[in-house]
Order: sequence, then C-alpha cells, then structure tokens
Amino acid sequence: MLPLVLNPVSLKVGLSGQGELRDRRAALLADAGVEVRLLPDPVPDDVLAALQLLFVAGMPEGEARELAARARRAGVLVNVEDVLPLCDFHVPAIVRRGDLLLTASTGGQVPGLARALRESLAEEYGPEWTVRLKELSLARARWRSQGLTPSEVSQHVRDMISAMGWL
Repeated sequence: MLPLVLNPVSLKVGLSGQGELRDRRAALLADAGVEVRLLPDPVPDDVLAALQLLFVAGMPEGEARELAARARRAGVLVNVEDVLPLCDFHVPAIVRRGDLLLTASTGGQVPGLARALRESLAEEYGPEWTVRLKELSLARARWRSQGLTPSEVSQHVRDMISAMGWL
C-alpha cells in the first residue's frame, strides 16, 4: 500500500451505485472536500473518461465488475466498496480534526480492525486538536518568517507540543 493524501480541489471523482452505501460514500467524500459527480446508470464511456477516480458502492458485484473494467480501460482508478479484488485503492478509516487527518488502514483486509483503531484515535484525539493544529500552524509560520531552518522549526514544534502537554 502507498498512503497518499490528495488535494480534493484537483480531483475529478465519480460515484456510482445506490442506496445507503452510496449515500455513506457520498458523505465521506463531501466531508473530505471532494466535489463528487453522482453518475447516471448506466454510466456512459465519455463520462468515465472524464474521471480520475471512481467509487462504486451499493451495486451488485457483477455490474460493479463490468463498470470497474470499463473505468480502468479509460485510465480511471477504481474503488468498489467491500470487493477487495476490484479495488485499485482503499480508503482508510478516518478521524478528522479540522485539517488534522488521522487514518488507519489494513489494506482492505480487516475493515473491523481499521474501524476499531479509528474509534480509539477519535477518543484519544478529540475536537481540541482542531484548535491545537491552528496554534501550531501559526507558530510554525512565525518561526519560518524569522528565518529559522526547517530543523529548528521542527524542534520548536516538538518543544511546543511537549510544553503544552499535548502528547
């Protein structure tokens, strides 16, 4: 697995499927700032070709397999929810605290473990981390503007975290 964090502004993302699974996936994408395109059924090839990522959720496996194959032929990366062999990528379990993003992944092998880890992270890193991140970001910007080296800035960040008793 190669973990990446993608800028949602530059992504062309489609979502196909139906029901609660599709709606849950749409909500996750919206929370990430992704402008998702809900695709018609059937999905025309020209619509697929305009995408970079395709999420499929709440679709029978046979239909999902056919759609995934068509998408791949168009150069689109595919995630079919809960069908590991049809996935080019996986979405980790996520805890968001403003711009702080904590994730856990098992490469799609044991979603229940990823979920349990997410719940543990959510307890340990509460909503106060949204403010803490902003404080650290402002301090970091100040230290950088003072001409400190990246190594010095990094040490100041660690020192501030320690002094505040955050970790």
